[in-house]
Amino acid sequence: MIILSTAYFPNIQYTSKLISGQEVFIEAFENFQKQSYRNRCEILSANGKLSLFVPVEKGKDQKTSIKDVRIDYQTEWQKQHLKSIESAYSSSPFYEYIIDDFLFVYNQREKYLFDLNLKILEQIKDYLQIDKEILLTIDYNEDRGENDYRNIIHPKSKMQKQDDSFTSKPYYQTFGDKFDFIPNLSIIDLLFNEGPRAKEIINRCINKNLPTIK
Repeated sequence: MIILSTAYFPNIQYTSKLISGQEVFIEAFENFQKQSYRNRCEILSANGKLSLFVPVEKGKDQKTSIKDVRIDYQTEWQKQHLKSIESAYSSSPFYEYIIDDFLFVYNQREKYLFDLNLKILEQIKDYLQIDKEILLTIDYNEDRGENDYRNIIHPKSKMQKQDDSFTSKPYYQTFGDKFDFIPNLSIIDLLFNEGPRAKEIINRCINKNLPTIK
């Protein structure tokens, strides 16, 4: 059993857990955590790695249940995100074939962050042809065992632990002529650049029959 936090356009490491042979649960009873992938993703722009944040109401309140965190629409973050994604990937090989499937993120106003992330995850599953139900936890448990990635897959390197079940593998990136390969970006980086090969590349990143977390 694998436990993951909710995530906004999760990275490749996170997505690799969805296609493992184990059951996957999304934590539905934790409190919101700032500066995590719960409301942020990382893409590759012409200027390098770029973080996109979904603003949330009461974002400073660490005691807000994750399912109750509301998205803040006081800023035009949807327009900003879409503009950044278009600028970064409009010339990528599969952008025009995939972007329409994700426009609901920017054309609709989902009330809760948790619900938005689940809808994004279902769309990712659909494109990658992942025939697996994503389950939700039914209560909160601080210790979920060795396959608990809720706070392991994290944008801050000091928060991460070694994950022997995953190794980033290089693939084509739009700005590869400007930068060395940047691993473990948001899944949309892989989808826009590699399209149907994305699942094959993710499978190559999975180290089977190895321990998961150290």
